[in-house]
Amino acid sequence: MNETNPVPPSSTPRRSFLKEAAAIVLGGLVTAVPFLAGLLTFLDPLRRKQGGGGFVRVTALSALAEDGSPRRFAVVADREDAWNKFPQVPVGAVYLRKAGEKVHALNVSCPHAGCSVEFKNSNNSYLCPCHLSTFKLDGTLASDRSPSPRAMDALEVELRNGTEVWVRFQNFEAGKAAKHPVA
Repeated sequence: MNETNPVPPSSTPRRSFLKEAAAIVLGGLVTAVPFLAGLLTFLDPLRRKQGGGGFVRVTALSALAEDGSPRRFAVVADREDAWNKFPQVPVGAVYLRKAGEKVHALNVSCPHAGCSVEFKNSNNSYLCPCHLSTFKLDGTLASDRSPSPRAMDALEVELRNGTEVWVRFQNFEAGKAAKHPVA
């Protein structure tokens, strides 16, 4: 042993290695913890399920035609994407039709390509102006030769308080024979 260096020469490389290894592990943890926390916070909205498909108040029952002809109504609701909230914005539109005591709702988007379908009073049917798909008053296909792969998308309706029309509004994938909700 040397009087200027009280540590024996054989233990110096081991202590140096342990110090360096501890510094690397602690440095890695100090760096990884905030990075992972930030990454989880950033990705959290993408992991959450969308809450779509809920009932939305569309109109008053008195606004519907008594003769059973459909009327178009905008659907206004709170919309939320992965990071933003949009209160009371238009999310789509529906045709509402009173048939006796029941109310029927059809999404205005054509199942063929998503264009907006129009109601034609002259022949009591719906027409898509984009590719000329035609639909009967109940939303079924008017012709076998229609470019639309399926009938108009019917939506669930609830009458609340005897005066309010609520619709479970959702959009569906266009161009497919099966009715698949858009996420």
